[in-house]
Amino acid sequence: MRKMKGSGNYLKNQVRKNLAKSLLCLLLFFLIIIASGLEALYILSLGILPEAGLLISLLPLVGFFYYLHKYHVYIGGWNGEKQVTNLLSSKLNDDYILLNDLYLLNGGGDIDHLVFAPGGIFVLETKNWSGVINCNGDLWQRPGKNGFKGSPSRQIKRNVATIKRIIDSSWALRQLGINVEGIVVFTNKYATLHLNDPTVQILKLPQLPEFITARGGSRLHSKEQLETVAKEILKQKR
Repeated sequence: MRKMKGSGNYLKNQVRKNLAKSLLCLLLFFLIIIASGLEALYILSLGILPEAGLLISLLPLVGFFYYLHKYHVYIGGWNGEKQVTNLLSSKLNDDYILLNDLYLLNGGGDIDHLVFAPGGIFVLETKNWSGVINCNGDLWQRPGKNGFKGSPSRQIKRNVATIKRIIDSSWALRQLGINVEGIVVFTNKYATLHLNDPTVQILKLPQLPEFITARGGSRLHSKEQLETVAKEILKQKR
């Protein structure tokens, strides 16, 4: 499988950034403790200090847990995307092109992966979620939790529409009649999916290579045509 570079390493950068912020907050908390001294800690334990002073002294610790949580969220997503890249690279031949981490201009959205196959383009949205996951149409939820931030199926449909707009904006590309299809991919083996009339294709990671070769393996477009489309899409990156 041929890989073409996307526009950056958003998740990787977020992992590093949030880990650094969490460690900085923890360091600041310990510096406050050291600077205050044992006597101040004793007074604090008695509740003599004003509530505002107590809150301020604990803010770095709150920041530590906040950024540590974000770090775990981003590293989970980053690991999920790496799993998709590694699996597709090992299973698909050079008839396929892979684009990762694509961030498009003018609110075009963030796309985890684009797979250019002889039979069309697959837009992938990767999720590394675990536990029981219910999908009813475009509505997603997990029992006992508040739900998801946004809808993965609506997100993938927006990304598919973005890729179609880019293709349609070029007369030459429009003549190729390339099919564009979206897939939500779950990479966590501990995810249990309950699907009720989903509006997009939803797969577990091991199913992905076979699905792509079955749906996009028939040769409708040459390698040169696929590369032309990929380069045109890359022009839209930010």
